[in-house]
Amino acid sequence: MRMFSYVVRYDFGFAPNPFHGVCTLATCKPQIRRAAAVGDWIVGTGSAPNRLTGRLVYAMRVSEAMSYDDYWNDPRFLVKRPNLRGSLIQAFGDNIYHNGPKGWMQANSRHSLDDGTPNRDHIKKDTSSPRVLIGSEFYYWGGMAPMIPQEYRNWDGHDLCQKRTVKFKFPLAMADAFIIWIKSHGEHGIFGEPAAFKNLGD
Repeated sequence: MRMFSYVVRYDFGFAPNPFHGVCTLATCKPQIRRAAAVGDWIVGTGSAPNRLTGRLVYAMRVSEAMSYDDYWNDPRFLVKRPNLRGSLIQAFGDNIYHNGPKGWMQANSRHSLDDGTPNRDHIKKDTSSPRVLIGSEFYYWGGMAPMIPQEYRNWDGHDLCQKRTVKFKFPLAMADAFIIWIKSHGEHGIFGEPAAFKNLGD
């Protein structure tokens, strides 16, 4: 088991998407989506612009990994296809990619251009690892993120929240202890809405 940590710069409920009973990471962070295996933990910490530095936005245990095409077509995840005319939860659906006759197709979504046309920069970055991570066990706080105990900010020189780079070389004892702390919050699921929702309305 490995634990990956990174700073969630934009928290719209898109990456990760914690809705409809399962947490998914389908866009952004291609290095994590490429490397993480079933049983690994993904930890997202708060960003300075959201005034959540040092806080835990979410954590998920990877239970499945699948290709973009499989994710797009899986009946379980049709509800995660974006609908920009729906609620905020629907608008920030992350099931946006599949292969078409001429290459990658991108649904109108958070990663499209403002006029709804495909954003080639996002397509290039996201599809550099065309793999979706799925977590049936997850803890998502969003804008209600709790403060991470100081011991995990300096565990033999390892800091869960340091910079925006992806980190994964944590001591096993640190990862185990942190997961115990996460689970101490009770039954997994959603504990708060995305930080950006307060500025968007529903």
